Amino acid sequence: MKHAFLTLAMILTASTALAQTAKPDARAREDIAAHRKIAAAHEKAAKCLEAGGSEKECHAHLAKDCKDIAIGKYCGMRHRH
Repeated sequence: MKHAFLTLAMILTASTALAQTAKPDARAREDIAAHRKIAAAHEKAAKCLEAGGSEKECHAHLAKDCKDIAIGKYCGMRHRH
């Protein structure tokens, strides 16, 4: 019984290490890049509002920055898939 638990622990450790070192495929890299662009656009909009920009002005910049990478009027944190 002790041997079975040790073997199971070794398998789980090895599979976790393998999963952590796996490189994302091309589609995953595209998704990662899109999420970063969306997040950067939202951060820029937040800074615009903090600096006293009007909601209309800041949202216009947000819409421009998110063109072709996100969905919705306010650049929802969902992308094209």
